[in-house]
Amino acid sequence: MSMEDPFFVVKGEVQKAVNAAQGLHHRWRELLQGGSGASKEELDWTTNELRNSLRSIEWDLEDLDETSNPKKFNLDAAELSKRKAFITSTRHMVRVSFRHTSDVNSLWEEPPTSAAQWSGSLRRLDHQLQSANSQFIEEAQVQQQLIAEQQDEQLELVSGSINVLKNMSERIGVELDEQAEMLDDFSHEMDNTHSRLDNVMKKLAKVSHMTSDRRQWCAIGILLAILLVVVLLFFIL
Repeated sequence: MSMEDPFFVVKGEVQKAVNAAQGLHHRWRELLQGGSGASKEELDWTTNELRNSLRSIEWDLEDLDETSNPKKFNLDAAELSKRKAFITSTRHMVRVSFRHTSDVNSLWEEPPTSAAQWSGSLRRLDHQLQSANSQFIEEAQVQQQLIAEQQDEQLELVSGSINVLKNMSERIGVELDEQAEMLDDFSHEMDNTHSRLDNVMKKLAKVSHMTSDRRQWCAIGILLAILLVVVLLFFIL
């Protein structure tokens, strides 16, 4: 995936907005279950806040749609499928919530004229809300499952990277050991070579010394011969 891929940033914002919408949805249901004693002003305010939150989520989902371009962000089929599943499930939750808030507004704008009608309307709304809440819980579970799968994949990637680094470090350690052995062998060879050179130098010095002694004796012999010839010539003449 590209380093400029904004999916996870926008997804985090969507999840925060969904959590806020859940709180509003819970309060909205409490107001509805209050029956005729519930404050219409508070219900209107909560409904508007819930709708605004849902609209914000819808806009963020449109931004997420742009991050589902496989060519632009180098996405594989599995990652693309997960992104589309998250967008689809969240968008379905938003649309269901919008539909039920619209139904409730119609009920308050045209209130029932009898207690029986009011009770029946509330029962229908409660059934619809329970159905929507079940769908919402299912969608949230799907999202959590997707998040868990993504975390598992990331852990697998991290584990794979750690194993690769471990193998690399082991290979480097083996290579360093081999190089250390080679250096030890080279050091031994150098010591042996140095010893051999010392022996050769000693032999050369000995031979040189012996050669020098021979030359000296030869020179002495020649000088004695010359001296003997001179003495003989002196007596003869």
